[in-house]
Amino acid sequence: MPNLANTAAIELLKEKLSQAKSFAIVEYSGTTGNDQVELRRVLAEAGAEFRVAKNTLMRQVAGRDEMNASFEGQNAFVFSYEDEIGGLKALFSFHQEKDKLVIKQGLMGDKVLSAEDLESLSKLPSKNQLIATLISRIQGPVYGLVNVLTASQRDLVYALKAVADKLGESSSTQPVTE
Repeated sequence: MPNLANTAAIELLKEKLSQAKSFAIVEYSGTTGNDQVELRRVLAEAGAEFRVAKNTLMRQVAGRDEMNASFEGQNAFVFSYEDEIGGLKALFSFHQEKDKLVIKQGLMGDKVLSAEDLESLSKLPSKNQLIATLISRIQGPVYGLVNVLTASQRDLVYALKAVADKLGESSSTQPVTE
């Protein structure tokens, strides 16, 4: 029979996993305390959480037989709440800087992801970058249409100004006859 602390931890982990848009298993055995503090800060800025829990509890919460091999060693778990890949981007950025983590596997929805899958997802643009790109693509044709519609008016103004300038020059260069 599980003790109360483990039961509470399982409930907490189930809640975190259900709220997370993506999840990764990371071996952190080579990191120092300062590295972990920095990693937690970087992940928090990206809307993710770094949590250390017992492998047996997390194995029970994940409930995936294909992930059992990853629940060996000193593992921590990264839960991404705001954006599916925001936490993964921060995790891989930290991993490239420090080269102290081993990223094992992850989950996104119901799909189990390998370390290679997680890495390729981390290279995708973030949700905010995709939204900005979409907005600029939507605005592009509108700006072009506005320029086309105002071009004829603008060209007319330039033509009238050129005629006025030419008439002004020709009247000032003609000799005065009396």
